[in-house]
Amino acid sequence: MGTQANVSKADYYEVLGVGRDASDQELKSAYRKLAMKYHPDRNPGDHAAEEKFKEASEAYQVLSDGDKRAAYDRYGHAGVNGGGPGGFGGGFQGAVDLGDIFGDLFGEMFNMGGGQQRATRTRRGDDLRFDLTIEFEDAIFGTETEVKIRRLEMCDTCHGSGSSSGKGPTTCPQCQGRGQLRYQQGFFSVARTCSGCNGTGTIISDPCQSCRGETRVNREKKLKVRVPPGVEEGTRIRYGGEGDAGRSGGPNGDLYVVLSVRSHDFFERDGHDLHCVIPISFPQAALGAEIEIPAIDGAVVLKVPEGTQSGKELRIRNKGVPYLNERGRGDLIVRVVVQTPKKLTKAQRELVSQLAESMTVDNKPSAPSLLEKMKDLFS
Repeated sequence: MGTQANVSKADYYEVLGVGRDASDQELKSAYRKLAMKYHPDRNPGDHAAEEKFKEASEAYQVLSDGDKRAAYDRYGHAGVNGGGPGGFGGGFQGAVDLGDIFGDLFGEMFNMGGGQQRATRTRRGDDLRFDLTIEFEDAIFGTETEVKIRRLEMCDTCHGSGSSSGKGPTTCPQCQGRGQLRYQQGFFSVARTCSGCNGTGTIISDPCQSCRGETRVNREKKLKVRVPPGVEEGTRIRYGGEGDAGRSGGPNGDLYVVLSVRSHDFFERDGHDLHCVIPISFPQAALGAEIEIPAIDGAVVLKVPEGTQSGKELRIRNKGVPYLNERGRGDLIVRVVVQTPKKLTKAQRELVSQLAESMTVDNKPSAPSLLEKMKDLFS
């Protein structure tokens, strides 16, 4: 007589919701979803969910093993429960290592850990940030200044060992250096962080009095900061190895100096160009002129063409902001605004009257769009 399959159990493929040609990755993905849904830690007191979790774990334990899957495909449940040819015997005995299936994320959710890996005392120091405010001119021409920062440095008393004797840490007797303690709960195992060493795998039995076993102490450090020409608001300057000291001999972190630039009285910056507004008289606008105006690095001559309209922008080359770490500079862009005198002398009034008689202006209204443009010029 042929082997009779165990009809009390559901088909493993149906339990996981996959086809018989499912790949190993598809099996793992399907099991992951079911385990996340029905895990006892997420469904406390729900016996139905616990049974579904066990059923899914059993199905994955069989189908994820090449030999067991081949036997199951040929003989059904009898092939993996010892009831037929090729059976493995003993039913579902192997515990699925959830740490291997779900990795660090699943391990953290259920405090199961990642299996073989553990924390180590030696690690890189943290990066630090220092906010530095500089003047507008310093951002353009560069500067050098001294700052004071507080950072963690290696303890001089114990030379970074953390112990008063200098022997350093010893293996934690509670977890034997693994950083985890593993407990068996039914058919699956749970790994928890060792409370004796907080997961480091080591302990310091005679902590240093200066650093209290932390291997580092907090100190103030003076550092020269060089600000290159052409920096702008928010520029970060990195100083490698000037951050916190690493723990137990680990490498230092980095220091990032973040710049904030004060505003200028009349210059505004747009990228590498500088902008300013200069008032001119009506005769200068009408006849043209050469006038001396202040620039960021000294006086320059601005050439006002004949017939210049109020709000016109004139460009002076290479009087803007230097390109950071490159040659060349932006431009100085000057917007000229024609000023109308509020009071005139008798002689000036007579001259303006004579000019008015000789000039005619078409005072027809303009389109609203043009008026809006005119407003923008003077806003």
